[in-house]
Amino acid sequence: MQKINPVIACVGLLAGSALALSGTMAQATPAPGAAPTGTGSVSAPAAVAADALYVAPDGGDDAAGTESDPTTLASAISRVASGGTIYLRGGTYAHSATVTIPPGNDGTASARTTLAAYPGEKPVLNFSAMSEDPANRGLAVNGAYWHIDGIVVEHAGDNGIFVGGSNNIVEHVVTRFNHDSGLQISRIASDTPDDEWPANNLILSSESHDNADSDGEDADGFASKLTSGPGNVFRYTVSHHNIDDGWDLYTKSETGPIGPVTIEDSLSYGNGTLSDGTVNEDGDRNGFKLGGDDIEVDHVVRRNIAYDNGHHGFTYNSNPGSMTVSDNVGIDNAERNFSFDKGTSVYRGNVSCRKDDGSNDKTVGDADSSNQFWTGSNGSACSAYSGAMDWSFASDGKLVVTFGGNTVTP
Repeated sequence: MQKINPVIACVGLLAGSALALSGTMAQATPAPGAAPTGTGSVSAPAAVAADALYVAPDGGDDAAGTESDPTTLASAISRVASGGTIYLRGGTYAHSATVTIPPGNDGTASARTTLAAYPGEKPVLNFSAMSEDPANRGLAVNGAYWHIDGIVVEHAGDNGIFVGGSNNIVEHVVTRFNHDSGLQISRIASDTPDDEWPANNLILSSESHDNADSDGEDADGFASKLTSGPGNVFRYTVSHHNIDDGWDLYTKSETGPIGPVTIEDSLSYGNGTLSDGTVNEDGDRNGFKLGGDDIEVDHVVRRNIAYDNGHHGFTYNSNPGSMTVSDNVGIDNAERNFSFDKGTSVYRGNVSCRKDDGSNDKTVGDADSSNQFWTGSNGSACSAYSGAMDWSFASDGKLVVTFGGNTVTP
């Protein structure tokens, strides 16, 4: 394996064509001329927990919840003990209403409550019976200390997965074809006090794609915005072919600053164009959108790739804060690869590359010679990022990406 450039750190570079969840494939169709989705082998836990509740597409509300007599997901959530486990058997679950883990239905720091795919199987929560409406979310994780692992959530009338609780882990999931952001972290209700905004959630080794609302301006891949607390992290995550942005950390004056978010070792590409080629020119279409309404929030954005998005790769979006922007790569985004017009952010080790001519990067703040920003020509580091892009998840969940067969490893 060729070692090319340490700038991506834990993000490597490798070829593939579909995301694997729990040993099975969940494939999206690439847009014409766009890079395909990656291929990986990320699995749910191999060992089956004792005394777990079992859910199946044909389960019954009053069933025992055993492997031979499975129950429904809503019933299992209402019955599971703190620290217990719910297994979803493979297949498609047709839902017409939000499935909610309510506040107070919590695990603990030492014993999380788990909702996971049964090992080797792929459960798909399908909400296509929903109309598009802000109230029509798919899975709402409003409890604390849950571990959501290995599921697909699709066709919800709003967010696919909504995280309103704190200290949760969402891992190995795919959110696709939903009518708002695939996965969003925000407060549960308009009267939720600031100190109860969702905090310290980890989104890990997950994919979000082809989420699109009817006006084409709101559905992002991942979002922690408007009313999210501190300590939320996205790691080894991939957002692509969403109608609006790959990531949205938007703030507005009515609710004030959100807590700082960390996005690391992640990939955003092809956003602003769906896999079927649909484009809404009025959408924002950025790879990583990091603010709003001139509100300062000091996010951490490190070791990420923004490739071929419909507007900017990385943009401050009027966030005048002091963000840490380090070891990221921007490649062939439609306007700037890096667009930071104000603030005191610190830039270290970033690389910006283009095959042809394009807009110069702008990075107001503290940028030293460790960066190779694009101002009319490519720096030496760009030789590593030529050729077709592909991606995968390694068996340990880390994101792996290749350009032209060249692989970057830690």
